[in-house]
Amino acid sequence: MGQLSGPTDPSTDAHWHSHPDRKGFFTDTSICIGCKACEVACKEWNQNPRDGDLELTGMSYDNTVSLGASTWRHVAFIEQDHERIQEARESGRKLVGLGMPSVGPAPSAAGATVTGTATTTTVVDTTPPDTPEFRWLMSSDVCKHCTHAGCLDVCPTGAMMRTEFGTVMVQADVCNGCGTCVAGCPFGVVQRRSDGTVAPTTREGQRKGEQPPVSKRGVAQKCTLCYDRLVDDETPACAKTCPTTSIKFGNHDDLVEVARERVAELHAQGMTEARLYGANENDGVGGTGSVFLLLDEPEVYGLPPDPRVCTADLMTMYKRAGMAAAGMVAAATVSFVAGSVFGGAGRKGRR
Repeated sequence: MGQLSGPTDPSTDAHWHSHPDRKGFFTDTSICIGCKACEVACKEWNQNPRDGDLELTGMSYDNTVSLGASTWRHVAFIEQDHERIQEARESGRKLVGLGMPSVGPAPSAAGATVTGTATTTTVVDTTPPDTPEFRWLMSSDVCKHCTHAGCLDVCPTGAMMRTEFGTVMVQADVCNGCGTCVAGCPFGVVQRRSDGTVAPTTREGQRKGEQPPVSKRGVAQKCTLCYDRLVDDETPACAKTCPTTSIKFGNHDDLVEVARERVAELHAQGMTEARLYGANENDGVGGTGSVFLLLDEPEVYGLPPDPRVCTADLMTMYKRAGMAAAGMVAAATVSFVAGSVFGGAGRKGRR
């Protein structure tokens, strides 16, 4: 179980000195089209069960709703109308709608990215259309694999572990389902797996259709960054499947450089609302392994603006508790000594 040594260097507590080739994701939401291919690929590769009975939520066209124990990649659909866009523009941000990718010959226009092989070429046009009345913000969310991982810090059984790739994963056979990690994650990523119904995890609930039994029920589950693929030098399933290269995988430091260049490119195009999330090593979690490019405030995407690991103030709390205990001992000692002195004087006076 990891413990924070102090508020100085996050890499000291995370042992990055022994993980020089930290792996991670860079998710560029500016070119995400909301196809959810990453969600499907993640579920298929990790054999995760479905969440619930796939009924309409009435909240959004996105019916997965959020990350969970069985949904390790989640593509959010943020719908914004003219009033919201106008409100944002009045606050000084220039908001922009997202372009759609096309398939064809190599592009000649600026603002297009080419991916593919010698025989097939995918053209991703990132030039935004003028959509003042309505826009979609798509965002593929995932576990952040924090430098200071709150889930790892508070796990009492050691089920949470740091891998040789600098990622955080759950050992399901060690997890006792206590749920401490659920409360310890500042992003709400970690959850205990149920069968997707309102029934307790100790018995099967009623589900629509024929479904295989849900495995690993009652224990914490989250993204592993496809650890089984990493050990074979393979790209995680979500990044491998993403048709627009919105999800990029690689060495963490290299991805941060790519992300900063992308933000600079968007700023040069006048998209001053573009910003990075998770790339600040001085934030409350010491930076994250999964870095995101956002086109609006983090709160719009359901992300905390200033995430903070729950154990960040642990040493300060210990020091204050120690000072309080020392003060109580000193007060008790003074009281005892004073009682002895005045008590003895009283007895002498009665004589």
